[in-house]
Amino acid sequence: MKNCIEIKGLCKSYGDFSLNNIDLTLPGGSILGLIGENGAGKTTTIKCILNLIRRDAGEITVLGHDNIREERMAKQDIGLVLDECFFHDTLRPRDVEKILAPAYKNWDSDLFRSYLDKFGLPEKKLIKEFSRGMKMKLSLSAALAHHPKLLILDEATAGLDPVIRDEILDEFLGFISDEDHAILMSSHITSDLEKVADYIAYIHQGEVVLSDAKDAILDSYGRVGCTAAQLEAIAPDDVLRVRKGSFGCEALVKDRAAFARKYPMLLVERTTLEDIMLFVGKGEAK
Repeated sequence: MKNCIEIKGLCKSYGDFSLNNIDLTLPGGSILGLIGENGAGKTTTIKCILNLIRRDAGEITVLGHDNIREERMAKQDIGLVLDECFFHDTLRPRDVEKILAPAYKNWDSDLFRSYLDKFGLPEKKLIKEFSRGMKMKLSLSAALAHHPKLLILDEATAGLDPVIRDEILDEFLGFISDEDHAILMSSHITSDLEKVADYIAYIHQGEVVLSDAKDAILDSYGRVGCTAAQLEAIAPDDVLRVRKGSFGCEALVKDRAAFARKYPMLLVERTTLEDIMLFVGKGEAK
């Protein structure tokens, strides 16, 4: 299994914001979920991968190609889906094919039309008449029609109803059944990532604060609810972040089992990716 994306020491500064030494790896046959608050650096990272902005430092390899020296070769095998449909409202799906087909040597008209049929998208209907869900399905159809090996999705499921999201997530799982394929998926909908992602990378204020296999994170991290007095009795090294409220306190722990053995009087619950984001974004060190 080869790595479809390798990022080493990526840095990018805008003056008031900077990415600092981002290291990420996306193995073939897997989905990497990229999480973080708005403005944390997720989209900047994706733009650097696509060489849409100039980075200050670091190396990026996409599908075995240097993303600057071999940019054209790398992009031939990338499918991109953004949070908004980037096709003009006055176009029709058949027009989208006419525009994109010459750009990709592996464009497959039959495959594109099969996705249109599968998703119930009429070829002759104007895109401005499509619902948000239909526009997203059109973007995905276009992204998959040239047989890409890597899908890059930036908030692609945002604003979609649960039924459509579930349908699209199933497509993603089918795509990575080939171990030469992989998906980088940025999303605020952490429940989607908990369902399909193999790895999670959490970018906070321009830095990777958590990067591991999804199952390892969810199996290890825990949330502890307690009183202020009980929190005071916990050693600072045993918690990562704490949150204090008028009705009690809670803490994020990295090793749920070890914490339970050391503090048997406190209940340690399983946590979610959203819980972890809230602790890191709104919590504080003990």
